[in-house]
Amino acid sequence: MAKDEGDDLLPDKDAAKGFYAKYEPKEILGRGISSTVRRCIEKETGIEYAAKIIDISNETHDGAEGHTMKEATLQEVNILRRVAGHRYIIELHDVFESSTFIFLIFELCKNGELFDYLTSVVTLSEKKTRYIMRQVFEAVLHIHNQSIVHRDLKPENILLDDNLNVKVTDFGFARILKPGDKLFDLCGTPGYLAPEVLKCNMFENAEGYGCEVDVWSCGVIMFTLLVGCPPFWHRKQMVMLRNIMEGKYSFTSPEWADITEAPKDLIRKLLVVDPTKRLTIREALEHPFFHTVELKAKSFNARKRFQLAVLCVRAVVRIRRLHTTPEPLSTLIAREDPYRIKVLRKVIDGCAFRVYGHWVKKGEGQNRAALFENTAKTELKHLYVSNLSR
Repeated sequence: MAKDEGDDLLPDKDAAKGFYAKYEPKEILGRGISSTVRRCIEKETGIEYAAKIIDISNETHDGAEGHTMKEATLQEVNILRRVAGHRYIIELHDVFESSTFIFLIFELCKNGELFDYLTSVVTLSEKKTRYIMRQVFEAVLHIHNQSIVHRDLKPENILLDDNLNVKVTDFGFARILKPGDKLFDLCGTPGYLAPEVLKCNMFENAEGYGCEVDVWSCGVIMFTLLVGCPPFWHRKQMVMLRNIMEGKYSFTSPEWADITEAPKDLIRKLLVVDPTKRLTIREALEHPFFHTVELKAKSFNARKRFQLAVLCVRAVVRIRRLHTTPEPLSTLIAREDPYRIKVLRKVIDGCAFRVYGHWVKKGEGQNRAALFENTAKTELKHLYVSNLSR
């Protein structure tokens, strides 16, 4: 009988009888270095879950503080239980442990990662970004209120449920901080690291870091949602790290032309190199970007109401005409700089992701930015010409 794809990663049923007695494993949803995620069904209720099956037989280290895989997983379970109950944080439903495997049963988020969603749509509107980021901030506020720092916030670690609500996940690097404590180890994803984390790896007298690193990561995520690529990405990682240390980024690319000042102002206050001057999560939620304008009740005025109705009808007529009478387009601009035109930019970006989307590496969201680079690689051209002349 032919084996199912990934059957070598499905443990022997004797390893965790409790899991197999309660759940029926289905297809593979994803793989990690020492783990596999499968869809599973609870036999008694028929409810679908995601089972993360972690192989601890080799006792590999997690790379952060020398913990074995088992110790790191049990520490993550402890943190997940501390932050449980929040609507924007992944729910740990069940845990099974054997000598060789640990089974973590999570709620199933059928819409997958925010990273994949962003790859499919390229960018999000301000309204959608506001909707997503408010939920992320509320989740991180709950995490910080439990004296926990996540340390690896990025679109890959934010899942979307059936209603496109966020679920913050992957607490493998999360740590509990006692009052006055600081962390010093280097961990996380390069494009989302805060400057103070990098300093701990560069300077012996570094002061360490705390929950402020999550605020920085939220700023990088928000920037990425609005324009499709992160603020500090560069082909050369050393240049990218230097840009992070200096807080060097800009809103000069064409994508920012249609974005209002409020989200830019919030990003500026999140991506502050000095963590003591950076906004807290609570302050970020109070920023004008998240405020809605409340209309005050007014007395009924028949004349003004009729005038408003007339304006609405005229607006609808004009909108319908716009569909058949497109805006005049300069052929000179379209030929010399088509990316400057919003309509063409959307088409170009959409085509790029359809053609090269498979090339974007999982776990390295900053590589999305490479798809936007169109600089001619002149050094390769010179090399080719010189080889021909020999």
